[in-house]
Amino acid sequence: MLPRDALSRVEFGEEMARLLDLGDRALQHWEVVYSDFLPPPVLAEAQTLFQRFTEVQILAWGGYDQAERQRLAISRQEQFPLVANIPLLPLEIVGNFLFDPANHRDFLGAMLATGIDRGKTGDILVIGDRGAQAIVEPSLGEYLTFHLQQVRTVPVKVRPIGWEELQIRPPKTKEVVSVEASLRLDAVASAGFGMSRSKMTELIHQAEVRVNWKTIEQPSYTLKVGDLIAIRGKGRLTLDDVMVTKKNRYRVQMTRSV
Repeated sequence: MLPRDALSRVEFGEEMARLLDLGDRALQHWEVVYSDFLPPPVLAEAQTLFQRFTEVQILAWGGYDQAERQRLAISRQEQFPLVANIPLLPLEIVGNFLFDPANHRDFLGAMLATGIDRGKTGDILVIGDRGAQAIVEPSLGEYLTFHLQQVRTVPVKVRPIGWEELQIRPPKTKEVVSVEASLRLDAVASAGFGMSRSKMTELIHQAEVRVNWKTIEQPSYTLKVGDLIAIRGKGRLTLDDVMVTKKNRYRVQMTRSV
């Protein structure tokens, strides 16, 4: 069995325990097993945790390169899981949303209202006034086709689609350059997200800010090149480059994506 000693030091203890149980199953039965869809913070912690083990390996995939929610394939090191074998199904949820526009939350809420579990659903891609596309656990295809009949006030039809029909929109990005006295999280993030330092400090204290998907609650936390800062509902910020100026200040080059 995989050791559980690390669970006392992780943020998502219950989720990691379930993944370790899957790892035990993979070891004992010589089979490739699959997790539910995991959000980015849980996925990042899982990848860090499984790096400790030489007996098992993991492979993550959510249907396309930029997918946020992904499933893990867990197997013995001697086996070689393939991305193509991770069970995923793309669906299209079609309706006329011209007069009653729906957003990501509306589609997710309607799907969950049918009684399915959040862990069985991956990314949802809104496609304007035509509806949305969703990636789900394959066993849900027929269920949602029958049970998902309305989103907001709009009647909808659900059908499986081919991967070539998936309408993936690259995230919008913006280059940001700022000169700061230090690489403190509150200073750099406030400049990158275009908000006051006091507001950023408040978000940090409220555990709303993650660095490399780890919750950071210290405004003085020191950043470095390559760090990813994420705030729910406000996008992500990547530190691309840092240069020290002649006045010993830091010229920070960042990319913000929303």
